[in-house]
Amino acid sequence: MRNLISLLFVGGLVFLLLVLVLVLVLVLVLVLTLQAPFAEGPMLVGKGILQQGTEETGTANLVTSVVLGYRGYDTLGELSILFTAALALGVVLGRRRPEAPRDPEAGLVLRASGDLLFPLLLVVGLYIILHGHLTPGGGFQGGVILAAAFFLRPSQRISHAGLMALEAFAGAAFIIIGLLAMRHGGQFLQPLLDKGQLGALLSGGTLPLLYIAVGVKVGAELAGLLVRLGDAEADS
Repeated sequence: MRNLISLLFVGGLVFLLLVLVLVLVLVLVLVLTLQAPFAEGPMLVGKGILQQGTEETGTANLVTSVVLGYRGYDTLGELSILFTAALALGVVLGRRRPEAPRDPEAGLVLRASGDLLFPLLLVVGLYIILHGHLTPGGGFQGGVILAAAFFLRPSQRISHAGLMALEAFAGAAFIIIGLLAMRHGGQFLQPLLDKGQLGALLSGGTLPLLYIAVGVKVGAELAGLLVRLGDAEADS
């Protein structure tokens, strides 16, 4: 097990160093090609997004336009990294032995507090996901809150198999929506459907659907990790 953990750590460190070197090389090439002063780039892409992002995507939140509309492959990579991290942690923790002792059940105060906080966190998480294209927030933040909401209910056990199925469905939906955009002649994750009225809940085309998929996937992954950590073997 120690060898596996060491291998994962070294592999992640090497990958990080390679990414840093690649970024430095790209910055150097950009500076030499455009003859721009270092750290004072022309920001052509940023200015273009600020001027046309709202009109092209139909979202009031420009961050959503960037995360889902203009850098879809990068967001897909972030979801892949999160999945890989969850998978690696699951491998390290392993399966629980049937005969292993369990921690004592939560007390009355903890159970009652979890039941009281559950509806509040559920509403807040759903609100942040559904309004991610209008206000600061989105699928990543809302998914974390949803995962915490379900984990704070010690009186109700969560099915790990159900979380895996939900995560797989959300990830497939995210990719399918992106492929449908390419099928219609656009870019990956380019908004489809009617953009609607700017600032309305039903606006932004398929971007709200993408945030829902992201929120469900992130929430299911983190909830699965929390369940696995909570079900870890107690000390004998």
